[in-house]
Amino acid sequence: MRLVMASANAHKAIEIAEILTDHDIEQRPTGMGEVVESEETLEGNARLKAEAVCAATGTPAVADDTGLEVDALGGLPGVRSARFAGDSATDEENLVKLLNELRKVPDSDRTARFRTVAMVVFPDGDAVSADGVVEGVIAVQPSGSGGFGYDSVFVPNEGGGLTFAEMEPERKNIISHRGRAFRLLATMLAD
Repeated sequence: MRLVMASANAHKAIEIAEILTDHDIEQRPTGMGEVVESEETLEGNARLKAEAVCAATGTPAVADDTGLEVDALGGLPGVRSARFAGDSATDEENLVKLLNELRKVPDSDRTARFRTVAMVVFPDGDAVSADGVVEGVIAVQPSGSGGFGYDSVFVPNEGGGLTFAEMEPERKNIISHRGRAFRLLATMLAD
């Protein structure tokens, strides 16, 4: 199946293309403006992005939205993960804010999860979506040079004590929220 990628995030696009290898994935059209993620849910934002790219191209579009939910922060940053330190915040600024918010939180209370909603929207308006979740904890300080966003502080329960940023991409994709969501989505599309 031919799909157009809604994400303009190069890191996400690479991860998604590595998972959806059975599909012909095209990059989003150059010059297409950013889609304002104004919804209050991951599913709502994934739908906004997929619908915008599908409407612009007339081709089924694949999108996702991901949030880091930290229990000690009442689920924040959640749907605002990419904008936690402000609407134009960098990954580094978001990471610094997260660690500052957790500086007095004991290790035993630093539980968190990454959640991804992956979605394909078709030109006829139909949509297929899948969720992926991985549980873990937030490290006290960053470790590792791979990945992006919060990967250097997220230690998945199934990761043998490594942060996502310390893992090889193939290993990360096996257990990651995005990997789980997109593998499920691929299965749903095959059906």
